Amino acid sequence: MNIVLIGINHRTAPVEIRERLSISDDKMGEALCALTADPCIEEGLILSTCNRVEVCAVVKETHKGFQAVKQFFARSHPDIAFETLDPCFYMYASSNAIRHLFRVASSLDSMIIGEPQILGQIKEAFDHAVLHKTTGLVLTKALKKAISVAKRIRTETKIAQNAVSISYAAVELAKKIFGRLDKKSALLIGAGEMAELAARHFVNSGVESIAIANRSYDRALELAKTFKGIPIKFEDYASEMIKSDIVLCSAGAPHYLIKPEEVAKAIALRQNRPIFFIDISVPRNIDPKINDLDNVFLYDIDDLQVAVETNLESRKKEALKAEDIISEEIEQFARWFKSLDAVPMIIAIKDRAERIRLAELGKITSKLGELSPAQLQALEGLTASIVNKLLHKPLTVLKAEVHSTNGNMILEATRKLFDLKEELSPAKEEEKNP
Repeated sequence: MNIVLIGINHRTAPVEIRERLSISDDKMGEALCALTADPCIEEGLILSTCNRVEVCAVVKETHKGFQAVKQFFARSHPDIAFETLDPCFYMYASSNAIRHLFRVASSLDSMIIGEPQILGQIKEAFDHAVLHKTTGLVLTKALKKAISVAKRIRTETKIAQNAVSISYAAVELAKKIFGRLDKKSALLIGAGEMAELAARHFVNSGVESIAIANRSYDRALELAKTFKGIPIKFEDYASEMIKSDIVLCSAGAPHYLIKPEEVAKAIALRQNRPIFFIDISVPRNIDPKINDLDNVFLYDIDDLQVAVETNLESRKKEALKAEDIISEEIEQFARWFKSLDAVPMIIAIKDRAERIRLAELGKITSKLGELSPAQLQALEGLTASIVNKLLHKPLTVLKAEVHSTNGNMILEATRKLFDLKEELSPAKEEEKNP
């Protein structure tokens, strides 16, 4: 038995292939059943996001397991030539598979290190597998451990701290200027994707009100509904600026829209309460000369990019700490997984010894004639005690040494010493676990 993982991600496959391999929630049950229908695969889980599609499986034999998962991908996507798909795969087994799983859950393998979405996506993948009964002892343990490792990393490192997107960096800078954003008002000039992301971050940070001005009033109205904001006609942004503590501009105009004279007027009408300006337009839409005014703070996209790059470097340093945590957790999981090999062997040894004890006890009692219940009980206790004492030390050593570097050799030696080939055959295991 082994754990294998095969997949593609944003590093190994272009979006044209990733989107074709993607599995929607409503198709996930069908895909999981198709995966685990292969007799080589005992347990299976599928993680499908915009940046990766991965299969993690418990298999009877590693090589055959890899082939079975590849065949699953080929059968599921007959429209993609396997020759195109095969070079995109990465494949891991044993502790390498677990390391990859832990790294993915902890967002160390994400496009942006420290992003929080992947952990939720792994939980959803696990829920699907549980719902369709394609997980068992091993994958359940592995996925629960992956989730706990990710939470530990977020607790013990700063990998998720500091902004690593332009929009979020703008919000973080606003927090530094104002301390807190509750009871603050924001004005968005432009309603594109970056402005929408910024609006989401502002709302999540407690901004009290958001006004949205856009050349297309319908788009301003749409975004305002999403964030319970106020739609503003584009030509009215200057008067709205007087009410705003934060102004984010992403209008995409070919010239400066906001000029020093109208900002000076707004500051005067605000009785010198400060305004924080964020210009994420290229070319810039806010005249940089407004920085010369008192109580005005202006940051453009280059300023924000510097903050983002600094924060990314910080996250990379924290990722090194996270890798150490993962190595520690892998060692613990590997010990548990390795112990699974010893369990059926220990059971088989005890079963063999008990059968021998009962057979020999039957022989001697038939020769001794009629015995009293007390005598039978004494014989029963004596033989059981002898067997337990003889097996105690070997089984204790087996449990301990199975985790050592010589673990596989010791397991094989034990199998030969106790002649357990028949007891531990796959057919016998299937009889025990129909």
